[in-house]
Amino acid sequence: MRQTARALTLTVALLAAMAAPTALPAAEAPVAIAIHAGAGTMSREETTPKQETAIRAELEHAVRVGHRVLTEGGTSLEAVQAAVNILEDSPFFNAGKGAVFNAEGENELDASVMDGATLNAGAVAAVRRIANPIDLALAVMTESRHVMLIGEGAETFAVEQGFELVDPAYFHTERRWRQLQEAKTAQTAARRGTAGRWYSTVGAVALDRDGNLAAGTSTGGLTNKRWGRVGDTPIIGAGTYANNETCAVSATGTGEYFIRYVVAHSICEHVRDGMSIDKAAGRLIHEVLPAAGGDGGVIAMDAAGNIAMPHNTPGMYRASIGADGRVTVAIYASP
Repeated sequence: MRQTARALTLTVALLAAMAAPTALPAAEAPVAIAIHAGAGTMSREETTPKQETAIRAELEHAVRVGHRVLTEGGTSLEAVQAAVNILEDSPFFNAGKGAVFNAEGENELDASVMDGATLNAGAVAAVRRIANPIDLALAVMTESRHVMLIGEGAETFAVEQGFELVDPAYFHTERRWRQLQEAKTAQTAARRGTAGRWYSTVGAVALDRDGNLAAGTSTGGLTNKRWGRVGDTPIIGAGTYANNETCAVSATGTGEYFIRYVVAHSICEHVRDGMSIDKAAGRLIHEVLPAAGGDGGVIAMDAAGNIAMPHNTPGMYRASIGADGRVTVAIYASP
């Protein structure tokens, strides 16, 4: 009788073990990353073949750098930071080195980062002497009790953390300066505080070997912006959000609308309700925002590494390496 009971117990245990999911070894767990470098009215007619080749190469470089961090066992936060750093250091994109000028002819930069495992987040806004704002946003998250620091206070914190402040001239590029002058001569654009339908924010989302998601976003804001305007980029839930239970999102577009509709967080809540990442991101970008008058796009990733990169503008600089290792690099509505 005891042997029969023992045999039954062993059989039940064996069946349970067979039914339970087998965790993949860390080296085999999927990793994935997606990046963007802005959405807007870019077109093939206005981009020379040389420019397009250079931009595509920069996008691919950034996504591969971030992916290498993941395959070598780095965290999703480290991968996001590494990829965004590449984009911030490029004069092609409106973040870091390539930041646009405000109405006073100065560069004001914003950034944020979020850890999907802990929901910890950090952000900075209106900083003028930080070469890589995403790094400072990460320091706010890890080295302070706060989520967002702005302006001079953020730069004081940066110095205390050992950051080197750069001369504001570091951000000066002739292309961005010409954009400011063009905006100032266009009365309507100047009155609205924008130089047109162009939103060259940069960002990244990633999934690491431990199954942790992260998101980060960085921008120079809008050309000819006034009054200390801050958009969605440093606003957790609007331009950046990550939660291991749902998804990670980085946005680019008309920031005021992304703030009003809490776009990044809303996408993740749709995923929580059972929507696929494609449908959740698509609903916000192709239905909710256009109905309200907003445009732009997002990169979004769910906990399995599935990626969505919808945009309702003619183009969006974007690249990804999925869980299957496939590399995509695209600029226009159709690659």
